[in-house]
Amino acid sequence: MFRLEKRYANEMIAHARVEAPNECCGLLAGKDGKITKLFRATNAERSPTRYNIDSRELIKIYQEIEGKGWEFLGIYHSHVQSQAYPSPTDVRLALWPDSIYLIVSLMDERAPQIKAFRIVDGVVGEEELEVEG
Repeated sequence: MFRLEKRYANEMIAHARVEAPNECCGLLAGKDGKITKLFRATNAERSPTRYNIDSRELIKIYQEIEGKGWEFLGIYHSHVQSQAYPSPTDVRLALWPDSIYLIVSLMDERAPQIKAFRIVDGVVGEEELEVEG
């Protein structure tokens, strides 16, 4: 089960809304499985159907995570007009098999949805997600 504090869920949804109609993206880091920071990142693709975290930002984020002794816990991005499920492109580009991939769907603007997945060797498995607080 992946636990996500409500404030981080709200932050991901807010980020998705700000970046719409393009996809947003970012990283979650923390210690012992507990998120301590959400990193909003720039989608270098600037696309409504693809995301790619800007490489310069990714280096800075990793340096901060490593410097604080945190762990990389997850990657999130948004789907502006489709469900919260990995697209074939998401699956093909899922390069971190130990990571949780979170997708924020704005398909129903009034009721955004967040789902969590593991993607290993092209196989998608939905993870139980608990939003706390």
